[in-house]
Amino acid sequence: MSEERFGEFVLVRRHEQGHVAELVLDRPKAMNAVSTEMARSLSGACAALGEDRDVRVVVLTSTHERAFCVGADLKERNAFTDADLRRQRPVTRGAYTGVLELPVPAIAAVHGFALGGGFELALACDVIVADRTAVVGLPEVSVGVIPGGGGTQLLPRRVGAARAAELIFSARRVEAEEAGRLGLVDEVVEEGRDREAALELAARIAGNSPVGLRAAKRALRLGQGLDLRAGLEVEDAAWRTTAFSGDRAEGVAAFNERRRPQWPGE
Repeated sequence: MSEERFGEFVLVRRHEQGHVAELVLDRPKAMNAVSTEMARSLSGACAALGEDRDVRVVVLTSTHERAFCVGADLKERNAFTDADLRRQRPVTRGAYTGVLELPVPAIAAVHGFALGGGFELALACDVIVADRTAVVGLPEVSVGVIPGGGGTQLLPRRVGAARAAELIFSARRVEAEEAGRLGLVDEVVEEGRDREAALELAARIAGNSPVGLRAAKRALRLGQGLDLRAGLEVEDAAWRTTAFSGDRAEGVAAFNERRRPQWPGE
């Protein structure tokens, strides 16, 4: 396994087997609160991962024992002028967009607190695996703002408009069991197993065609919010990128030869 650090607070681990990369939130002294520096590092790490054709799946993890991420660094913001906050906005927005726009499947491994921007980082992933200690929520209106890392758009896409409204307006925190029942997270595992379970899922996903995975994610994301006819056109365009690829030829050959495919990734 190789490691690459992006700034002081973000680490990328590339697993030698399986084409899986971990995007690690590593600011334990602040429970991974997202500062300007951390946001800039997240953007840089996501850009590097998106360009790495060897990476097929990204798993977003945390080094803090009791928190995934507690959201924006309010201590830093307390010293901001209005001009500072305006300057910071594109930097922080770039961090959430960076995770959201990863071209490969992304899985969040959540334990402890995932609040505000922390939960929005998880929502930007395709799948959320949480352990039983997880507490999630979007409490921004309780401190005078709104979810600004995609929460008002991503949460209703998961749980519907009315449920998202109740959660955002009330600013309430939701524990793991209820979060799983409501669809705020996709899988609830035993305490301490969120990273392990997410990596196991990532390994299963990474065994599939890299061309197919990228195309499937593109179709899923671009098709959201479109009517069925338009969505099927998005799907058809994505299908065409796979149908005439080396991966498709190898996948069909491996199936007929009863062997594991050796994906060319093109």
